[in-house]
Amino acid sequence: MVDMVLGIGNALNGDDGVGCYVARHLDHPGWISLDCGTVPENFTGIVRRERPDLLVLVDAADMHLPPGEYRIIPGDLIEEVGTGTHALPLSHLIDFLAPVAGAILFIGIQPGSLGTGDPLSEKVEKSADEIVRIIGERRLDSIRVLETGKNLE
Repeated sequence: MVDMVLGIGNALNGDDGVGCYVARHLDHPGWISLDCGTVPENFTGIVRRERPDLLVLVDAADMHLPPGEYRIIPGDLIEEVGTGTHALPLSHLIDFLAPVAGAILFIGIQPGSLGTGDPLSEKVEKSADEIVRIIGERRLDSIRVLETGKNLE
């Protein structure tokens, strides 16, 4: 059984780098973790070769929640919460990888500061550490799902 995490974002823009942070800090047996930066499409070959049972994407997402809040984002809401730092929309990436992954989850973390050169904000870093623990303990079902229309208006 192989599971995989793709950390996505721009580590030079404050909280936008939270997915990269999660990927760099996840070191648990049974998980392959890749820091994809702003070009997760460049890592599709590895995903296709490994054919993970579970593929988890982690990225900053504007869900209109307090900074540091995180949710599993259903496929139909991905376009609504994107921060726009990727060349390829994440929904296209997920569609492309769906045939080679048993299941795909997208975890979004609400950013606070997105300033160039800013470090991760304290709340977002704390949440990222929680997500690393949750993934390592395989408790992904404990993460709340973002509800359609709840905060996105």
